[in-house]
Amino acid sequence: MSRTPRLPSALLRAAACTGLAALTLTACGSGAGTGTAGSGSGSVKVGLITKTDTNPFFVKMKEGAEKAAKEDGVQLMTAAGKFDGDNAGQVTAIENMVAAGVKGILITPSDSKAIVPAIEKAKAKGVLVIALDTPTEPQSAVDALFATDNLRAGELIGEYAKAAMKGKAAKIATLDLAPGVSVGVQRHNGFLKGFGVKDGDASVVCSQDTGGDQAKGQTAMENCLQKEPGINVVYTINEPAALGAYTALKAKGREKDVLIVSVDGGCTGTRAVKDGRIAATSQQYPLKMAAEGVKAVVTYAKGGKKASGYTDTGVTLVTDRAQPGLTSKDTNYGLDNCWG
Repeated sequence: MSRTPRLPSALLRAAACTGLAALTLTACGSGAGTGTAGSGSGSVKVGLITKTDTNPFFVKMKEGAEKAAKEDGVQLMTAAGKFDGDNAGQVTAIENMVAAGVKGILITPSDSKAIVPAIEKAKAKGVLVIALDTPTEPQSAVDALFATDNLRAGELIGEYAKAAMKGKAAKIATLDLAPGVSVGVQRHNGFLKGFGVKDGDASVVCSQDTGGDQAKGQTAMENCLQKEPGINVVYTINEPAALGAYTALKAKGREKDVLIVSVDGGCTGTRAVKDGRIAATSQQYPLKMAAEGVKAVVTYAKGGKKASGYTDTGVTLVTDRAQPGLTSKDTNYGLDNCWG
């Protein structure tokens, strides 16, 4: 895929809007005191709602939206949940943004199903709604989806792990996200597909949920090692979980002989690939998701043309230990394009 450009740090945030108990709603731009800001009272307004405002992935997503909004001279309103899973807060944010007159809303759904009624109400009022990163259930609930192909992201590291094992019998641990979360399910299934096995295969000796959290990843790995000390391949939902797994393996003196693969491509994770703690990761591009989303809303506002369907924002296998027959980029590329 094309090289994702690095952008400057996020613009200064303007005054916070009132009336949001669960979310922080902020208008980004030069205005103040009205809940919206930008190039003027007639400017197009775009909303961005992320799961949280602390996860580096969503920080980078917001940065991409801010830069695109500035380039197109539109007003950007942002909101973020207090925690991953704050559906009630996202519903409130949608309602407030619709009331503020946004032409479009970009959202990373915390609950892919529960958010749908609020999205349908926004669409009924003529608001373009685009999901970023995480699809709704059903995906058709939104006008469009701009996201990583998470099945493919998992498949890439599964193919890599299979090649890196060079025919050696695998004892696999999967450190997953949480039951029913589409991103986690797709990455897990993709990894198994890439490795050439299915759920229930004898080579998959342990599966634990981590919530994508480093401490929980460590605990999950400890549990798996108790169950099967001979684990030699570890798939992780993301790099924090991978680093937790590495900590647990190091405590057992196993960090050198267990292959860890992951997904995300954040800067911390990419550095862990560079120093050998993680063998490979599939890098995704949150900045691109948001930037393209803003531009889609601007197109709709100017001419009425709605974005539709799924837009793949790309994924790249990043490793310094390339395997024959697999396309990958090294960690210099990964660090040039990482986030966080």
